[in-house]
Amino acid sequence: MESKRQKKIASVLQRDLAEIFRRQAASHFPGTLITVSKVRVSADLGLVRSYLSVFPIEKGDDVIEFVSKNAPRIRAELAKQVRNQLRIIPALFYHLDDSMEYEANIEKILRDGGENPIL
Repeated sequence: MESKRQKKIASVLQRDLAEIFRRQAASHFPGTLITVSKVRVSADLGLVRSYLSVFPIEKGDDVIEFVSKNAPRIRAELAKQVRNQLRIIPALFYHLDDSMEYEANIEKILRDGGENPIL
C-alpha cells in the first residue's frame, strides 16, 4: 500500500516527467505522443518506475531506447524542476506501458467477431 508521501511524490514526478517527455517528443520524435501513464515510487523513496505510453505504438521501442540512453540527462533535467520539493532525486527506471495496445487488441477481436469464450 502506498503512503500519502509516495503518492504525492509520484504525482509530482509524473507531472514533471510528462513535461520533459513532451519536449523530447517534439524535438526527437515528431508526430509521436509520449505520455507518462503511471509512476510508482518505492517505500524508501529511492526508486521510481515510470510507465510510458507511446503513440503510434510502433515507435515504443525507439522511445524506450532513447530514454535509456539519455537517462542521466533526463534525471538532471527532472532534478532542476523538482529541486524545491525533493532533496534527493530517486533512481529512475522506464517501462513501456502496453495497456493501450492490449485494449486495442481486445477491441479488434470483439469487432471482428473473434471466438467468444463465454459461449
